[in-house]
Amino acid sequence: MVLAWIGALFIGITLGLLGSGGSILTVPVLSYVVGQETKVAIAGSLMIVGIISLFSLIPYAKQKMVDWRTVFMFGLPGMAGAMFGAWTANFVTDAIQMLIFTVLLIIAAFLMYKPMKLSDEPHEPRAFYKIAVDGFVVGGVTGLVGVGGGFLIIPALVLLGGLSMRMAVGTSLVIIAAKSFAGFVGYIPVLEKLNLQLDWNIIWIFSAIGILGGWIGHKISSKIDQQILKKGFAVFMILMGLFILYKNIPALLA
Repeated sequence: MVLAWIGALFIGITLGLLGSGGSILTVPVLSYVVGQETKVAIAGSLMIVGIISLFSLIPYAKQKMVDWRTVFMFGLPGMAGAMFGAWTANFVTDAIQMLIFTVLLIIAAFLMYKPMKLSDEPHEPRAFYKIAVDGFVVGGVTGLVGVGGGFLIIPALVLLGGLSMRMAVGTSLVIIAAKSFAGFVGYIPVLEKLNLQLDWNIIWIFSAIGILGGWIGHKISSKIDQQILKKGFAVFMILMGLFILYKNIPALLA
């Protein structure tokens, strides 16, 4: 279990160092290191990501770096999407879920290796209904495969919502927490139907270690070259995606 705690610490440190990307490691660690069933790992990931996001947004909220209007415009449809995504898990096999997860992992790696050039100056916002649709789609992904989706939300808030980069980061943490908790609630009936049980000890310990790791990552972030770090982490995520694909090929071909 020591390896699992190290994984939890790595998740938090990554979030603290990079601001995103760490939560996408939670499902693989719970699934392949702790040994949980895929749907249990996804549900647990949603709760862990939600808790860590809540603690991470505190400094942004204190500095008034949260756009609450956008939280409602993007976040409420995102919560509905997360509930919907969790419901669709009733009809999707574990192997398909992990295949979708692998695709997202590679997309996240690409965006991290070659990030979009996002200005800190506010952009012209899109129409409300378009932002709502974006929120619902990203929320659906969260509910289905258990990722926070910060790598998708932050560019969406900057380019589509018209927020500055720093405001987008703070706002995204609120949205991630809200839709992660909504997705978790949506997953409860899925687990009950399959007679699967959550391991709350793992959830609380992972959350606590992840919060500690986030604090450590934030403290050392100014001493590490962010671009080199992001590119190295992107390569690591691609390798992880290939490993997950390898583990699920037999089930996909069955």
